[in-house]
Amino acid sequence: MSKLNIIIISGLSGSGKSYAIKSLEDMGYFCVDNLPTALVPKFVELCAQSDKGINRAALGIDIRERDFFGNFQKLHEDMKAAGYDLEVLFLEASDEVLSRRFSESRRPHPLAKDKPLPEAIRLERELMDEIRKKADRIIDTSNLSVHQLRDELSKHYRPTGGKGLTVSIMSFGFKYGVPYDADLVFDVRFLPNPHFVPELKPLTGMDAPVREFVLAKEDTVRFVEKINGLLDFLLPLYEKEGKNYLTIAFGCTGGRHRSVAVSGMLAEGMKARDIDVIVRHRDVEK
Repeated sequence: MSKLNIIIISGLSGSGKSYAIKSLEDMGYFCVDNLPTALVPKFVELCAQSDKGINRAALGIDIRERDFFGNFQKLHEDMKAAGYDLEVLFLEASDEVLSRRFSESRRPHPLAKDKPLPEAIRLERELMDEIRKKADRIIDTSNLSVHQLRDELSKHYRPTGGKGLTVSIMSFGFKYGVPYDADLVFDVRFLPNPHFVPELKPLTGMDAPVREFVLAKEDTVRFVEKINGLLDFLLPLYEKEGKNYLTIAFGCTGGRHRSVAVSGMLAEGMKARDIDVIVRHRDVEK
């Protein structure tokens, strides 16, 4: 039984497959996009026999490969029978979102050579239905930014081990909505707002004057101490239960000042304690 873990990434054109492959590559997967299905068995064999320690590989295969549909069924069965740890990841999005993405990028849809874009999207969806049915995981990217797609992939495919649980700390503005993927949400709108200080208003929580204004407040210091105490209690329990990715969101009104400063301070403290942290300020540019 091979220990090689293989992810076949497929799905609808414009749904984010190329970015997904890049994200998996950043996580340590050996990635190849648009490899002809006839070459996949040889590629997998070379990975399995490699003396470079390749134990994770991701293959992007989609409608651009002409023999994809005819060969996929046998390819899938053969790789399962060979004992590989195989997973099929299928990405999709709504017709409206796919149309907008192609219009914005000005790239042609692979099936739109002799038909309108909406018809090409519908045809591809029909052709890909059998592949979708065999998928182990389906991700709808309609409402995901590239950063959110990366975070979603990290939850499922980031290698375990090493530092263990990965914490994603996000700042956001309540006026733009609460993050749908947050595990823990904290409201910091009780803190004094730099928005009403003329010299601080155009700055963000990443700028030193705003950080000093927010973080020097006694209420902020006490809040951060209590949050650290709570997380010191929770993180080992989450990790014990097998969770390897946790998203913690801090929100203020607009997501530019208080939440950004507090998120940055907490992230710095976690990194100092050797906790693997990803920081994202969702609304800081809005």
